[in-house]
Amino acid sequence: MLMNCTPKGQTMLMNCTPHVITILTDGAQVIIPPCGVVPRLSVTRVPAGKIDGIPVARPVLGETENLPFPMAGTTLIVSALVAEANKHRHDLASPGELVRNDAGVPIGCKGLCVYWSTL
Repeated sequence: MLMNCTPKGQTMLMNCTPHVITILTDGAQVIIPPCGVVPRLSVTRVPAGKIDGIPVARPVLGETENLPFPMAGTTLIVSALVAEANKHRHDLASPGELVRNDAGVPIGCKGLCVYWSTL
C-alpha cells in the first residue's frame, strides 16, 4: 500500500482522497498527493417511488469502510462525508472551501475543515 504523507509543522498530512489536494494559504501552496487509501461510507439505496416514470431511491449511509486507524502525529484528509460520519475522530479533516479559476474549475482549497468541536 502506497502511503504519501506531507510533513507540515509537527503534523503529517495524509491525503486519503483519490485527488491531489492543493491547499492555498497566504500566497503559498501545499500540494498533497493521494496516498492510495480511500475511505468511503457504505450506501444502501431504498426504493422511494418514481418521478415521471424514472425510478427514485433514497440513499441510506452506513459504516465507514477502509478508514486507517489513527496514527500519532498524522491528520488524515478524507471526504467531508467520511469526516462528518466519524466526528469522534480528532485525526480527520476534509478539504476546506474550494478556490476556482476564472472558468469555474477548482484549483485548490482554503485550508481544511474539521468536524469535532475544538482543536
